[in-house]
Parts: sequence; C-alpha cells; structure tokens
Amino acid sequence: VFFHNALPFVGFGFLDNAIMIAAGTQIELSIGVVLGISTMAGKYCRVQNHLFLFSCSSSLAGYVEALASRLGLSIPDLTPKQADMWQTRLSAHLGKAIGVTIGCILGMFPLLFFGDEEEKLEEKN
Repeated sequence: VFFHNALPFVGFGFLDNAIMIAAGTQIELSIGVVLGISTMAGKYCRVQNHLFLFSCSSSLAGYVEALASRLGLSIPDLTPKQADMWQTRLSAHLGKAIGVTIGCILGMFPLLFFGDEEEKLEEKN
C-alpha cells in the first residue's frame, strides 16, 4: 500500500517542482524585464504563475499513474475490511507524503542550471 501510493507521487512531485522552477523563473524574469516592475511585483507575478503551473502539472498526475501501472505497480489486493484499517490508511498517507517529498527534492534539478545570470538581472532591476 505504501509503495503503491508513493511511486506515482514521486513522479508528480518531480514534474511539479521541475516545471515550477524552470517555467516560473523564466516567466518572472521575462515579465519583470518587459514591464520594468520591481522585484516584489515580480515575486507576486511568480506566485500567480505558480498557481497556473501547478494546475498544469496536476493535469499530468493521471499520466504518472498510468506510467506506474505500466511499470508493473499493481493495486494491492485488499478486502474492504483491510482497506478500512487505520494501518492501511496511514501507510497510504505516508506513502503519498514521502513520495511527493522525494519527488520534489529530485525535481529541484533545474536549479543546477541557473547561475549568476539571474542574480545579475535582479541587481539591474
């Protein structure tokens, strides 16, 4: 139950964080440069962009679950009584939480490609 819930959330957390970092930063920098807005206004725009990008990455969740089932991750064969046990629910929630945490950590890889260019652009504004 733990792994059945964790694996799709690793994929979701990875996609969510990677998309938000890569696209959000570029959107913030482009809007800030084009409109000549302050850093604080750019941060506000970034929050709005994150809401939009989160909805985009949420739509990918079904694809991540389909990929997990293609990789052989089968649904645990539980009786209704077993599925309703507190241990089963706890395992499912822990799997989701730990899975999305691992996915978000792995999804921070775009930060490796950002360098001093962003700091220089922020200093100019």
